Amino acid sequence: MPAHLCILESWFVSDRVEEHFLLFNAAVRNHDWTAFLATFAPDAVMRFEGIPIGPYAGRDRIARAYAERPPSDTMTCRSAAQVGDHDTIRFTWDAGGCGTMELSWREGLIAALVVTFDP
Repeated sequence: MPAHLCILESWFVSDRVEEHFLLFNAAVRNHDWTAFLATFAPDAVMRFEGIPIGPYAGRDRIARAYAERPPSDTMTCRSAAQVGDHDTIRFTWDAGGCGTMELSWREGLIAALVVTFDP
């Protein structure tokens, strides 16, 4: 796996986005979500658009969601844009499909994650 997963017009994405993808993909592979979940604020919110699950409020509820319905596919970042404490990321699932991820950060932790799947 390359050290930098996301390149857009020769610009590397922020370390925090790269870490998010590295931790997510590692968790999918080893079925241990501990390190990935530690990047969420205790009061973080995670929601999905385009599929009928969630929203999940709080790190504990997000952890239960991953335990009950763990993703089985890794993903690759295709592009990312950062404005202050907000990242907008286009991604593809490695088995097919794509979407957009919106990450909002507070004090170095994920405060909100919104994932929208393309039709």
